Amino acid sequence: MNDRYDAGAAGHGADQYELVGYDEYGRPVYRQVPPQQQTQQPYDSYAQQGYGYDPYATGGQQAQQYDPYGGGDTGQQPPSYDPYGTGSHQQHTGGHSASYDPYGRTASSGQQPRVAEQTAYIPHQAGPVEEPVTQERGDRDYRTEQFAFVEEPDQDSEDVIDWLKFTENRTERREEARRRARARVVALVVVLALAAAGGVGYLWYAGKLPGLSSSDDKKDTATPTGAQKRDVIVVHLHNTKKGGTSTALLVDNTTTKQGTTVLLPNALALSGDDGSTTTLAKSVDDDGSSGTRDEIDTVLGTEIQGTWRLDTPYLQNLVDLIGNIEVDTNANVPDPDAKSKGTAPLVRKGKAQTLSGKSAVAYATYQGSGEAQNAQLERFGQIMQAVLRKLTSDAQGATTTVQTLGMIIEPPLTDKDLGVFLAKLADLAKGGDYKTALLPVQTDGTLSAQASASVVKDVLGGTAKSPDKDAAIRVSVRNASGVKDNTGKARVVLLNGGFSFQDGGSGAAEATSEVVYADAADKDDATEVAKTLGLPAGAVSKGDVSGNADVSVVLGQDYAPSSS
Repeated sequence: MNDRYDAGAAGHGADQYELVGYDEYGRPVYRQVPPQQQTQQPYDSYAQQGYGYDPYATGGQQAQQYDPYGGGDTGQQPPSYDPYGTGSHQQHTGGHSASYDPYGRTASSGQQPRVAEQTAYIPHQAGPVEEPVTQERGDRDYRTEQFAFVEEPDQDSEDVIDWLKFTENRTERREEARRRARARVVALVVVLALAAAGGVGYLWYAGKLPGLSSSDDKKDTATPTGAQKRDVIVVHLHNTKKGGTSTALLVDNTTTKQGTTVLLPNALALSGDDGSTTTLAKSVDDDGSSGTRDEIDTVLGTEIQGTWRLDTPYLQNLVDLIGNIEVDTNANVPDPDAKSKGTAPLVRKGKAQTLSGKSAVAYATYQGSGEAQNAQLERFGQIMQAVLRKLTSDAQGATTTVQTLGMIIEPPLTDKDLGVFLAKLADLAKGGDYKTALLPVQTDGTLSAQASASVVKDVLGGTAKSPDKDAAIRVSVRNASGVKDNTGKARVVLLNGGFSFQDGGSGAAEATSEVVYADAADKDDATEVAKTLGLPAGAVSKGDVSGNADVSVVLGQDYAPSSS
């Protein structure tokens, strides 16, 4: 189609037609430059109907036509072509051109076309019937479709902007969530690191880190033993059925947070105020609580705050009150109330044995045949530690337990003092910061420097001061004369003679007195003791010496104090 226009333009000459623009489909639109004179066109039936020529040459007469292909020019002038229907009129010599509306609408203004007027030929056009938007500029009309750079705004542009905003906001929210998550993770890591550092620091301070020295060594190294603060109470277990006592020191080291039960053998040698020597067992029976407490302080260099007298019935009630205890027993203990030997043992040997009050007392006081007193003392220590593990750590609760037992508390110790003290030890025992130690004592009742250092110095923070063997000859006296006062009279005589007196108790009456020494080096001392007591030299003999004495004396019925 465009070629036909181009050819026509070329055939009629470039000075007769000029390009005025393009239609909505990109086809060129020409207009003829009007000549000075134009002849009247003959009537044509097709022209009457708005056609510029008769394509079929009907009526036998060919109408004036416009040949777009540059055919022979018969002198006719092609009509003016206005594709936009603007209603503008081209004035020709001798006639008028009709305004053309491509959408079949009648022009609203201007002169109406006449039948005799020529109309421009419009090739077949297809496409939307939308009314084109025209813009007038001078003598030319322009449509926005003619310019490729003119773009209509996207009808969804607002939706796109909203979607971009939503996407941006969602991205920002995700980034903010990530930043918050990272901040929380960093805070959690910091808290865990601080907690771990604090835990490691505590374990280091407590000396519980693997590969380091023991907790005791760490604590003692950090603080000199002499500067550590300790609370100490002495407890005496009195066996009301069989007799005898068992003694232990309960120690609360408030500096190192360590609790200890120190077991004291009955053979421990103690020194009296008058310089006499006695054993722990004899001191408890003869000198009472205050006297024994002072003597222990002198020998061990301790400072005991009070004495807890625990008779076996009270121990039984205490265990029943707290609800039984568990102990790793090391012996089968028979029932003391059994009527026959074939009865099953009250306490069986084994791990984690549950003991009631009665079985706890039987185990604490049991000393098997041929066993030393230390074996029974260690069982008493097991019972004490098990009781502390089961006892409440609340000070008020522990005080109530003590008061419930109805024990007679010896001054200056009170119910509240004992309850608070036991609650502290119970807390240490539950936490695993509690142990039991046996004070090593030699056969003569004295403490060797090496053997006692680990207990006396490290646990008690004291200094061993056993009676000096070279200071005086230690004489143990057992009264078998049948006269009670003879023990006191013999004591005075020996002390005045420069000897150290030890009370060996009393026994069945014997007719003859005896003076016995164990070492040959002590024979002369034994002879001097007999002379001081007014006994004959024949009473001196070599034999076994009781306790930690150098010389043992048995006062018989032949002893006469008046003759001494």
